[in-house]
Amino acid sequence: MDTHLPAEQLDEILALQLTVAWAGEAAGDPKRLGWWRTDLVDREGGGDLFARLTPRTGVWASLALARSAARRVDSTARESVAHGDALWTPFHFGFDIDEQLDDRMAYHRSHERRPAEVLGPRYLVERPWSQEGLEALLKALGAPAVTETPAGRQIAARAGSPADAASLLFAALWPLGATYPLPYFEVLA
Repeated sequence: MDTHLPAEQLDEILALQLTVAWAGEAAGDPKRLGWWRTDLVDREGGGDLFARLTPRTGVWASLALARSAARRVDSTARESVAHGDALWTPFHFGFDIDEQLDDRMAYHRSHERRPAEVLGPRYLVERPWSQEGLEALLKALGAPAVTETPAGRQIAARAGSPADAASLLFAALWPLGATYPLPYFEVLA
């Protein structure tokens, strides 16, 4: 599928991905979800290193690495599913869309704007950590019908496009658990 998403839709997906990537970190203080063993964003952790190494783009660098950690966990979870590359998940929309998301991150990084300026209200990273705040965001995205499978949370609805699917995928993260629950759509070619 060759789908070009407008910048606004890419930013909406990135806002959710970056928020969940940050929320999923394990080593932060206060403790967050602990889905991946990183602390790359917080000023007391990796965020300080990136701020010193790359002062103008450090925040984007740390967010990109937290997103990469989330994508690795997501990829590992997809490996347990037959045809895992044919799934849409919160951190995997297929090569075309994933490349557009990477390009959009690079665009924001090169233009040196603060993430909160360009990613909108779904971007919670620069606010104090609140599990209740994250849960409220996820619940506001909808309540998709999901089936618990050995691989994760399969969403029953059909998704017309990655932009339509993103909200439902992130909504299906709720209820939050001790491990990343892998919400997914099966995408038929």
